[in-house]
Amino acid sequence: MPDFDIDFCQNGRDRVIDYVRNKYGAQSVSQIATFGTLAAKAAVRDVGRVLDMPYPFVDGIAKLIPFQPGKTVTLRRRDGEGAANVIYAREVEPLIDQREADEEEVRELLSLACELEGLPRNVGMHAGGVLIAPGKLTDFCPLYVQSGAQSPVSQFDKDDVEAVGLVKFDFLGLTTLTILDWTLRYLRQLQPQASVALEALPLDDAPTFDIFRKGNTTAVFQFESRGMRDLLKQAPPTRFEDIIALVALYRPGPMELIPDYIARKSGRERVEYVDPRLAPILEPTYGVMVYQEQVMQIAQVIGGYTLGSADLLRRAMGKKKKEEMAQQRDIFVAGAEKNGLARPRAVQLFDLMEKFAGYGFNKSHSAAYALIAYQTAYFKAHHAAAFMSANLSLVMDDTDKVKSLYDDALAQGLRVLPPDVNASRYRFEPIDPRGIRYGLGGIKGTGEAAIEAIVAARETAGPFTDLFDFCRRVDKRVVNRRVVEGLVRAGAFDSVDTRRASLFASVGLALDAGERAAATAAQVSLFGEEPAGNIAIVSVREWTEAERLLQEKTALGFYLSGHPFAAFATELATIVRTSLGALQPRNERVLVAGIVTTLRIQSSRRGKMAFVTLDDGNGRAEVLVYNETFDAARALLREDQLVIMEVRAAQRISDDGEAQGMRIIAENVYDLAAVRKRWAKGIRLACNGNASADRLAEILQPFRPGATPITVRYANDRIGGDVDLPDAWRVNPDDALIDRLREWLAPENVRVVY
Repeated sequence: MPDFDIDFCQNGRDRVIDYVRNKYGAQSVSQIATFGTLAAKAAVRDVGRVLDMPYPFVDGIAKLIPFQPGKTVTLRRRDGEGAANVIYAREVEPLIDQREADEEEVRELLSLACELEGLPRNVGMHAGGVLIAPGKLTDFCPLYVQSGAQSPVSQFDKDDVEAVGLVKFDFLGLTTLTILDWTLRYLRQLQPQASVALEALPLDDAPTFDIFRKGNTTAVFQFESRGMRDLLKQAPPTRFEDIIALVALYRPGPMELIPDYIARKSGRERVEYVDPRLAPILEPTYGVMVYQEQVMQIAQVIGGYTLGSADLLRRAMGKKKKEEMAQQRDIFVAGAEKNGLARPRAVQLFDLMEKFAGYGFNKSHSAAYALIAYQTAYFKAHHAAAFMSANLSLVMDDTDKVKSLYDDALAQGLRVLPPDVNASRYRFEPIDPRGIRYGLGGIKGTGEAAIEAIVAARETAGPFTDLFDFCRRVDKRVVNRRVVEGLVRAGAFDSVDTRRASLFASVGLALDAGERAAATAAQVSLFGEEPAGNIAIVSVREWTEAERLLQEKTALGFYLSGHPFAAFATELATIVRTSLGALQPRNERVLVAGIVTTLRIQSSRRGKMAFVTLDDGNGRAEVLVYNETFDAARALLREDQLVIMEVRAAQRISDDGEAQGMRIIAENVYDLAAVRKRWAKGIRLACNGNASADRLAEILQPFRPGATPITVRYANDRIGGDVDLPDAWRVNPDDALIDRLREWLAPENVRVVY
C-alpha cells in the first residue's frame, strides 16, 4: 500500500492528529513505532560492558570503527559485491583485523558484537507517522502505550504496517508553512484592506524570479544552502517549471545530473531525443529524466505499459534488482518494438531510463516544495518586512540564525529597530513596509510569560517612564532580576534612559522598591499623603563602547548597535587593506583582521588545530589555523578578541572541477600590540596650549626605552607645529600606553602611524 506524506503548519500538527482521532475513532488511530538497532560501535561498547572489560580497552576498539553520516557501518565481512550503502569497517581500518588476530579478548569482543549488530535495542515513536485502520487497530496489529503517555503506539514499524496492508500517513510539522501563516497575519496587521492569498499569487512574477536568479535566497525554502545558490547562478530559473526541476535535482543522487541539466539549459549542449515522442515528456527538463513520473510516462508511451505496470517498473529500477530488471527489460523492448521503435534504440532508451530512474525524484513532491519556495521568495520580494519578521520570530531561540536573518534584512534595505520596553512585543513585528521592531523574546533569559506580563502592564497604564516605574508596575513573579538585567544589557531601556551601566547597577534597588510599593499600594499616610517618589539610580562609570557591545552580545548573541572592530578600523586601515568580505583567492600572503566570533578546536594526527571565524563588521570568514601556528597563537585566539592574521586564500575545487568557496589558512597570528611593535612607524599626538609636558612625560616614562618615535602636533592661539621627541623618548607602543594617552588627550588626538 502507498503511504501519504502531508506537511502542516507546525502549530497545527497536534490539531490534525486530534481531528483524525475524532473523525475515525480513537480505537482506529495510533502513531507508529520505530526500533533503534545496535550499530557496530554500540554493539562493541555494549558487549564490552557486559563482559566487564576495561573501558579504555573497549573504547580503543570502538574508535577504530569509522563513522560516515548516511551510511551503515558494519563489522561483518563483505559477502560478494556487498551492499551499495554499507561501509565495511575492516576494509577501511585494517588494524581491526590485525588486533583480532593478535588478541584473544578482541576476537571474543568482535565475535559477539557481530552477532548482535543490527538487532533491535530500543523502541521509540515515529516523528510523524500516523496509522489509520478501517476498524479496531487491535484486529490488525499489536499496540503498546509508552510510559507516561496516554495514546497507543503500534508495535509494527512503518515497513510492517505496509506489509500487512495498512495505510501510513506522515503528518509532519513544516516551519515554513508557519512562516507563511505569520507573514499573512502581519500583512493584515499592516494593511487591513490587503487581500493577499497564497493560492492567488502569480507564478510569473519578475521580482520573484530575480530573487532566485541573484541567489538572494536566505529564508527561501529549499534554496538557502551555498550549493543551491551556486546552482541558481549557473542555471537561473526563468519559469516555475525550472524551480520544480532544481528542487528535484539538488539531492544526493540526482546531483549527478546537474552538469547535464546546466549544459542543456544554457545551450552549451544540444538536447537530443531517442524518439520524437519523448519531446513533450522531457522538454520541461531539457531532455534530462529528472522525475519518476517521466520514467513512467516513457514506459507508457513507448513501451506500451499501463500506469500500474509503469509504477512497478519505477519501483524495480529504484531497487536495482537484477532478475526483476532483466524481466522488465524484455517487456519494455518488446512493447517499444510493437510501438514502432527499433530494437537497438529501445535497448538504448531502457539503459537511459535505468540510469536516471535510480536518481529520479517524485515530481508531485518537488512541485509542492517548489510552490512553497516560490511563495517565500514572492513575500521576500514584495513584503520583506512582514516576511523577515515571521522568520526572525520562528528562530528567536537560535542566535546564530537570528544573526544571519538580521544581516540579510539589513542587506535588503530594511530598518531593524532595537528592542524597546515601550514599543516591542514578544515577537519580531513589522512596523511599516520597510521596518521591523526587534522582539523582546529574542533577548536571552526572558521568556514568553515575562514579556507578555511587560506588554500587559504597558497596555494597561501606558509607557514606562523609567526603570523604577517599570519594576513597580510589572508582575515580579515572572519578571525577575535576570529578565530585567537582560533587557538593560540589550538596550531595551534606552528609550527612557541611555545610561545602561547605571541602570544595570540599579536593577536590584528598583526591584526592591517595586516590591515595597506593591506591599504598601493600598496604604496612604494618616494625612492622605502620596507615597514618596522614585529613588535615584546608582551612579557608576558608564560602559565603554567595547563593554556596551559585549553586554549586547551577552543578551542577544551578537552585536546589535555597532561592531567592536569599528574601534580599530581606522588605525588598521593603512596596513589591513583587504576586508574579509572582499577576500579573494591569491598566491601571496594577505593581512586580514577581525573579531573572533567562534572558535572550534579539533585534534588531528599532527596536533591541535583551530577553525576560527573572524568578523570585521562587513563580512565573515572561517580561517584554518594549523597546529604549529595554533600552538604559537593559542593565547590570542579567544572569543570577542581582535586578531590580525597573515593568511593565504585558495580556491576549493570539487572532484568534478567545480569551484566550492575558499580555504583560508593562517600563517601568522598577531594581537594589536604585536602589530604595533612590528609595523608602527610612530605615534602622533595632537596637543593644545592647555596640555602639560610634565603629564606627557609621566605617561610615557613606564614605556621607555622603546623603538617607536613620538611626534607631537602642538598648537595654541598664536603658533603651531610638529615636534619630534628625542630618541631617548622612544617607547614600546603597548595597549596600556595608547589607552592612557587617549584617556588624557581624547581618542581623536592619538594616532598610531604605520
